[in-house]
Amino acid sequence: MVRSFLDLSDAGGDALAAMLADAIDRKAARQGWPKGKPDADQPLAGHVLGMIFEKNSTRTRVSFDVAMRQLGGSTLVLDSSSSQLGRGESIADTARVLSRMVDVIMLRTDDHAKVEEMAHYAHVPVINGLTDRSHPCQIVADLLTLIEHGKPLPGLELAWFGDGNNVLHSILEAAGLMKFNVRVATPAGYDPDPEFVEMTRAGGANVTLTRDAAEAAQDADVLVTDTWVSMGQKHTHNKLAAMAPYQVNDALMAHAKPDALFLHCLPAHVGEEVTESVFEGPRSVVFDEAENRIHAQKSVLLWCLGKL
Repeated sequence: MVRSFLDLSDAGGDALAAMLADAIDRKAARQGWPKGKPDADQPLAGHVLGMIFEKNSTRTRVSFDVAMRQLGGSTLVLDSSSSQLGRGESIADTARVLSRMVDVIMLRTDDHAKVEEMAHYAHVPVINGLTDRSHPCQIVADLLTLIEHGKPLPGLELAWFGDGNNVLHSILEAAGLMKFNVRVATPAGYDPDPEFVEMTRAGGANVTLTRDAAEAAQDADVLVTDTWVSMGQKHTHNKLAAMAPYQVNDALMAHAKPDALFLHCLPAHVGEEVTESVFEGPRSVVFDEAENRIHAQKSVLLWCLGKL
């Protein structure tokens, strides 16, 4: 059976816990090594990852490439401007061709239906590198970062501020699987998809929806935000005005626990969704979070290829 990773629920809580444990172990085993040196066991030697980018990328592109090299495998990159996808070849045909040439496919795109179609027609695992609906690979890295910084996931109180977007959807999905609670502070009209809220609550986690940023931040263990205007969206003054009360600043951080952490998936618009004092401050772990994309991606790849 082909294991694709389109959303966190495709793996489930036990597999997600196994990924996190594997990532912790593999990261620890590499301390002091050059970034390009393969892991001692090289579990994906001889395997090829095909990466398709229909959206710009820094962390996803580099982390998957380095992850595959550390696992002993290799990568190739396609984008719409340099492949037949840009000239109208169907996703279905692309999936069937690539399945005969690579061992696993990562797609970073807009419409979630594209990654679903890719997985339907592919005969190898397909990984969601980001869609407008969700961003599961990012959240594996986020959870890894929290664990590293001494934040056990069960019972954790996570507060989200700003747009109810794809990153929040995957956080909600993770909360239901790993049993932590989410407070969501968004302006009216920017709430997360109710499907993810219901899924989280069905998993036994609490979800609080509020318009009050201070209420969401009160005694939180971690504060999380993202850019207010995502890739492909118009940078409207109306949206920025609606989001302004949800900026993560020193006053908002003061409502959280004294040891609360700050997460941001990057890239950040410092001065908009977060102030420089928080972004560069002692409770910000955003660059640990970015580095952990490599270690998270490695475990996702291993799970997809039946090595976990």
